[in-house]
Amino acid sequence: MTYVHGFAPISRADARILILGSMPGRESLLRQRYYAHSRNAFWPIMADLLKFEEGDYRQCVQQVKHNGIAIWDVLQACYRSGSLDSAIDNSSIVTNDFKGFFANHPQVSRVFFNGAKAESVYLKHVLPMLGGRAAKLQLQRLPSSSPAHAAMSLEQKKKAWSIIFE
Repeated sequence: MTYVHGFAPISRADARILILGSMPGRESLLRQRYYAHSRNAFWPIMADLLKFEEGDYRQCVQQVKHNGIAIWDVLQACYRSGSLDSAIDNSSIVTNDFKGFFANHPQVSRVFFNGAKAESVYLKHVLPMLGGRAAKLQLQRLPSSSPAHAAMSLEQKKKAWSIIFE
């Protein structure tokens, strides 16, 4: 197993929405970019919903931030034997500093999870440690944008993810 570390959040102080994954996969870690796998649907979904042209990573990041969205992962570090969430050693989980994040992003009102693992780790390891406003944020799981979640088509995922903007 390899000990892996996640990334800093993509955010501006005025973010209203936080999208949480679990931990970047091998391709993302290698390229130092969120959702870097060529078949991951995250950036195509964001481009479609936010009406921007998918292309340069920096431009995609700017569009997301411009639209009040922050991106991060629940995990700061863990041991993992591959890219799949099922390969995460649950006994090695270290979560990110959400108390600090929510203190620095007071306008965040909704948190969306990119898949079941992000949600389950947040509910078990993060939520019990939060207090005040952060403990009362609206939480919702979305279908994973990962190519491993092939049970849904890209169009079905886009439709499910459109709830972010309702």
